[in-house]
Amino acid sequence: MDVLKSEFERSYMSDNQKNARNKKVLYGIIALLGVVIIVLGIYVYNLSNRSTTTIVTAPTKSASSEKASSSTKKYVAGEDYKITYSNTNLIDRSTLDKALKNSTGADISYMMDTSEDGGDMAKVEVYYNKDKNLLVERLFKNGYKGDEDTTRVVYDLTQGKIPDNGADTNVYYQPSWLVYTWERLTK
Repeated sequence: MDVLKSEFERSYMSDNQKNARNKKVLYGIIALLGVVIIVLGIYVYNLSNRSTTTIVTAPTKSASSEKASSSTKKYVAGEDYKITYSNTNLIDRSTLDKALKNSTGADISYMMDTSEDGGDMAKVEVYYNKDKNLLVERLFKNGYKGDEDTTRVVYDLTQGKIPDNGADTNVYYQPSWLVYTWERLTK
C-alpha cells in the first residue's frame, strides 16, 4: 500500500512528524524554564528569610603579598579566627567596628599574639546597651574557664571614650544584646 501513496501524502506525513517533533522540543523547553523559575523563586525566598547573623571572612593572601610582609605574621579569617556579627539591626556595623578600634586600639595580630605583651585572646564578646548607647566588651584570655571573662571594657559611643574606668561594669551590662563575637580558631 505504501507504493500507492502519492508524493503529496508522503510529504504531508513527514511534515506532521516534523511538527510533532517540534512540539515536543518546545514543550521540553517550556518545562525546563518552569523548573528554573521555581528553583530561582526558592533561592530568592531563602535569601529574604535569612537570619541577621553575618560571618565575615577575609580574602586569602597571595604568595607575593605574603612575601612582602616577612616580619609580621598575617592571620587569616576563617583559618586563624572567626568574626560573627549578630543583631545587626541594633547598631550599624561600621559604627561598631570603629568603636572597637577606638576602645582597645588592638588589632587581630595583637589579639592573636600569645607573648607576654600581646593580647593572648581566645574570645571577645561585645554587647550593645541601646538605652545607654554603650558597648560592653568581654575579653577572654587563652585558658579561661567556663563563662568567666578575664576583663571587661565599657565604651561610650556618644562620648567616643571609655567612661570612668573604676566603675563596676555590671551597671552598664544590662540590658544589652550580643552584637559581635571574635573567636580564635587556632590553638
